[in-house]
Amino acid sequence: MGIEDSGYDSVKEIRMFHSTLVSTFRTGKTKDIAWRKWQLKQLWWLVEENEQAIVDAIKGDLNRPGFETYLTDLAGIRKDILYHLDNIDTWTADEPVGDSFIAKRLGVARIRKEPLGVVLIIGAWNFPVLLVLQPLIAAITAGCCAIIKPSELTVACQNLLRDLVTRYLDPTAIRVVCGGVDETTKLLELPFNHIFFTGSANVGRHISTAAAKSLTPTTLELGGQCPAIVGRSANLERAAKAIAYSKFLNAGQICLAVNHVFVDAAVHDEFVKRLRHWSQQFLHGEQKITTAIVNQQNWDRLSSLLQQTKGTVVCGGGQSDELCRMEPAVVIGLDMDDPLLVEEIFGPICPILKSDVREACRTIKSKDYPLALPLEYQDVITDEKETVLDNTNSGGVTINDVILHAGFPGAPFGGVGEVDMATIMWFDRLLAFRYPPYSAANKAKMPKTKATFKRGETIQDQRAKGTRFFGLKFAAGVALLGILYYCSNFKESFYVLKL
Repeated sequence: MGIEDSGYDSVKEIRMFHSTLVSTFRTGKTKDIAWRKWQLKQLWWLVEENEQAIVDAIKGDLNRPGFETYLTDLAGIRKDILYHLDNIDTWTADEPVGDSFIAKRLGVARIRKEPLGVVLIIGAWNFPVLLVLQPLIAAITAGCCAIIKPSELTVACQNLLRDLVTRYLDPTAIRVVCGGVDETTKLLELPFNHIFFTGSANVGRHISTAAAKSLTPTTLELGGQCPAIVGRSANLERAAKAIAYSKFLNAGQICLAVNHVFVDAAVHDEFVKRLRHWSQQFLHGEQKITTAIVNQQNWDRLSSLLQQTKGTVVCGGGQSDELCRMEPAVVIGLDMDDPLLVEEIFGPICPILKSDVREACRTIKSKDYPLALPLEYQDVITDEKETVLDNTNSGGVTINDVILHAGFPGAPFGGVGEVDMATIMWFDRLLAFRYPPYSAANKAKMPKTKATFKRGETIQDQRAKGTRFFGLKFAAGVALLGILYYCSNFKESFYVLKL
C-alpha cells in the first residue's frame, strides 16, 4: 500500500488514489444507479459483519462503552443507509421544469441530477466512524467518488476503516487516506469537487482557505456553543436528567451537547440539586465517566478551564487517570464573560447561569448562532416556547429533551439557514434505555434495524430489480387499459341493448 513508517499514506500514494478516482468518475461508472445501490448495500454489510470490531476500535480509542457506540455510530449509519436506499430513485429522478400543466406533462424541459465528481470527507475524532461513513453514504447516493480522511487521533478506528473500506467497497471509487496535518495539507492541494469537514472552527478556517484557492465548495460542520434554557415552568426532574445525560454521552464530546444552561432564578437551586443527583446516578458508584477525554492535551484544556473560572465548582473535576477520564462538573455563580464560556467546552463540564427566558434570549442573540438549542418548559405555559422560538436563531431546537431533533430522518442538520425542531413530551419513557448505567438490558431495548435485502447481491441484481419493477408497472398499466377498454365496450353494449 506504500504506507510510510508512521502508518500514514505517502504523498505519492495519496496522489495515486486521487488520480484513480478522477479517472473512475470520468468513465461514468458511479452515475449508474445500480452501482450506487450496490455500494450502499455493501456499506451495510461492512457495518453488519464488523460491528464488534467497530465497538472494540472505539473502545480502544475513547474507552467508550459499547452501548453508546451501538446507540450512536452503528444505529445512525444503519438508519441512514436504509433511508437513502428508500429514496435514491426519487432523489435522482429528473424534475420537469415549468409552472403550467402542459409544460409539466410534456416534459419539454427538465432538471437532470448530476453527481459533483470526486469529493473529500475529513472526519472528526469524537465519532470517528459515524462522521466519515454518514457523509460517505450521501456521496455514494449522489454518484460521487470519495476520499475519506479519518481523524489521526483515533488510530484504531483509522486503521480499521482503511481495512474495511478496502475490502467491502469499490477501491476504484472510494479510498481511505491515513495521515496527520502534513498529509491533510497535501490532500487539500489536490483538486476536489466538494469538501466535507466535521471538526473545530480553527481547522475549518484552514480548510476553507485551502478550498478557496480552487473555488472548491465546502460543507463545514464546526459545532458551536449550545445553550439550554430551563424556564420556571419546567419539569426540573426531566430537565436535569436530560442535560446531565448530554454531558455523559461520549463524555460531553458532542457538538450538540448542552454547553451551558440558563435557569430561571425561581428554580435555580432546585435544578442544580437535581442535576447533581442525576450526575451521581449515572456514575453508579464510579468516580469518573467511563468514556475518556480523547487525549491528555484536551484533558489539560478542560482542567485549566475549571481552574480559571470565576464561578463555584459545586461538584466534579478531579485529577486525571491513565485513561484521561473526567468526573462530571457543575459550575454556578458565573456570567457570560467567564473564561469557561469563551469557547465551546466540548467536555463534561456544565456551567449554570441564573436568567429568565427573555434575558436568556437576549444573551443568546448577542452571541454566535448556536448549533442547537434545548428548551425545557411545561406544556401548560406555551408563551415560554414561543418567546424562545421567536427571539432566537439556531441550527435546531429540541423542546423538553436534548439532541433528539438531529435524529429525525430527513431533518436538516447544521447551522442557521435550515432550522429543525422537535417537541418531545413523551419520549423520555420510550427512550429510557439510553440512560447510564449501561447493561445488557439497555441494548436489548434498542429498536432493531434490519436489512431489506440479501447478503451477496451484485450490481446486476440491482439492475434486475429495476427491470422487474418496470415490468410490474408495465403489466399493471396494460391491465388498467384492458379494464378501461372492457368497461367502455360494456357501456356501449348496454346503450345498444337499451335502445
